[in-house]
Amino acid sequence: MIRAPYPTARFRRTRSSAPLRALVREHELSVNDLIWPVFVCEGRNERQAVASMPGVERRSVDLIVAVAREAAELGIPAICLFPNTDASLKTEACEEAWNPDNLTNRAIRAIRDAGVEIAVMTDIALDPYNALGHDGIVRDGRIVNDETVEALVRMALAQARAGADILGPSDMMDGRIGAIRAALEADGHQDVAIMSYAAKFASAFYGPFRDAVGASGALKGDKKTYQIDPANRNEALACVGRDLSEGADMVMVKPGLPYLDIARAVKDCFGAPTYAYQVSGEYAMIEAAAANGWIDGERVMIESLVAFRRAGCDGVLTYFAPRVARALAG
Repeated sequence: MIRAPYPTARFRRTRSSAPLRALVREHELSVNDLIWPVFVCEGRNERQAVASMPGVERRSVDLIVAVAREAAELGIPAICLFPNTDASLKTEACEEAWNPDNLTNRAIRAIRDAGVEIAVMTDIALDPYNALGHDGIVRDGRIVNDETVEALVRMALAQARAGADILGPSDMMDGRIGAIRAALEADGHQDVAIMSYAAKFASAFYGPFRDAVGASGALKGDKKTYQIDPANRNEALACVGRDLSEGADMVMVKPGLPYLDIARAVKDCFGAPTYAYQVSGEYAMIEAAAANGWIDGERVMIESLVAFRRAGCDGVLTYFAPRVARALAG
């Protein structure tokens, strides 16, 4: 970039008024960049606050339909469903994960039956259904890869048959994208997209999410044998490349703000549709600081999401989605 020396060049000229700042703004945040993660629980007309995520609730299937309508009216293109499975249904074999009538699949069908024009994304991992709290099946204290992949394929097919538009494998098992893609093709679901959690790190930022889906108390040990070491950039890029080669349509980096360098590298290296998840810990920190008056919560909310766009993300999964959509509209 060539610039004349000062005072011929004054960077403050284009910062001097709101219209000039708008003209030279490099990145814009739009409602089209948002995916709203929502939590599903049993019951009817049931709302349950998530204590570690102020303002976030679990909702029963009938209210999830209302959430989908709200999102569509706000212009949000997609919601992502996460179930809070009753403890009595959790087993070490995780059979509830592919039950056609589990919470997620009932919610998908309810949204479809209501005719809501919105993309429905799902989560593919076993932790909401696992008595041991892991994303995969545990044998003798080890998370077994290939047996888990077989279970994930069953889970993916059940969600596709229920009417999901986007499947989000978040388990980080090796080979699961190729196996899921092949199964979808064979079962006639060629148009179902896969957004792979391709670069998911073994992060400490997930705690409130595990509270929301009821996995915190069940988890035995940690997830470091299948999620990426937070120190590893090259490994993350290798995982993204593998998942794209196996048939992922979109890829995700998780967590978000602490890993913007990974998002930028993914976009630069592969040019594929790239997303990030502004995870529960990020959301909770912003909300807690705002509640204490330490930051301007609304401004930080928007600024944090602009950072994702600047880093190359095509969109963001964020619990702020409805608030951001209203702020952008008004």
